[in-house]
Amino acid sequence: MNILIIGGTRFVGRHLVEAALERGHQVTLFHRGQTNPGLFPQVETILGDRETDLDKLAGRRWDAVIDTSGYLPRLVRLSAQALKDTVAQYVFISTVSVYADFDEVGIDEDYALATLEDETVEEITETTYGPLKVLCEKAVQEIYPASALILRPGLIAGPYDHTDRFTYWPVRVARGRDVLAPVGPDELTQFIHARDLADFAVKCIEEKTIGVFNLVGPQQPCPFGELLEICKQVSGSDANFIWASAEFIAENNVAPWSELPLWIPESEGRGFSRVSNASARAAGLEFKPTEEIVRDTLEWARMRPADHELRAGLKPEREAELLKLLSPKGGMP
Repeated sequence: MNILIIGGTRFVGRHLVEAALERGHQVTLFHRGQTNPGLFPQVETILGDRETDLDKLAGRRWDAVIDTSGYLPRLVRLSAQALKDTVAQYVFISTVSVYADFDEVGIDEDYALATLEDETVEEITETTYGPLKVLCEKAVQEIYPASALILRPGLIAGPYDHTDRFTYWPVRVARGRDVLAPVGPDELTQFIHARDLADFAVKCIEEKTIGVFNLVGPQQPCPFGELLEICKQVSGSDANFIWASAEFIAENNVAPWSELPLWIPESEGRGFSRVSNASARAAGLEFKPTEEIVRDTLEWARMRPADHELRAGLKPEREAELLKLLSPKGGMP
């Protein structure tokens, strides 16, 4: 099949290109050339911005387009409209952040979506990111009413992750010694290997699958203790996990998700780490073992410069301060 990818040279996009090529498909990239412009020399690349250069795609036909970099509905509408007569299927990479809240366990694709009071807003913030993605989805669905595929991943793990949110845990555990961890080993989390996401997207294109799918894994939410033990086994470290209560975390102004990646307190949404993936599994989503996700991530992370500073997680000095506060209480305040 002939697949056009908008983006394709950063994190998820890289995995999508690799998955499509591995499955024998022809790929064309359309991007601005700002990130890893020479990454796939064997792939046709059209340099341009979707706001001003969509005419460069005129006269071409593709079986599907995968939009990896759509954040503003106005721009997504431009590309969807420009391609509607030349592309058979529009695949939009969205996010589970489209939901209005996470008050319920087992949120599926029919759950209420977030809204914006002013739909003309184009500033992307923590509060507008999800609602703007909702409007992007709607734009695609309006223009491709019978051939839109909307993928809503949760936290994405694996090599090339510029956010370092999953990467923090394998890297931190590999350093060993006392590791500050959230609440307790039974606390749940969800994540998906970027390669699983990419394989599913390409499979759906091959099978002309349409609809909306939550892409979260593993098959069942993963206990934090299990994830950290796997990180310890894979890295061979001597890590010792010190579990800090939600109260301790709050009292010491430790930021969920950014300083303690993959974790959100139940007070902010008990269903956040219990999103349903049943529809995607029924459509063929498969999950690599957590051991493989950790190993892939750690091997990639070790190829980065030695002085690379992780963009997520506790800084060593900050973690040391918190561990010192915990130590007289045996690790659980």
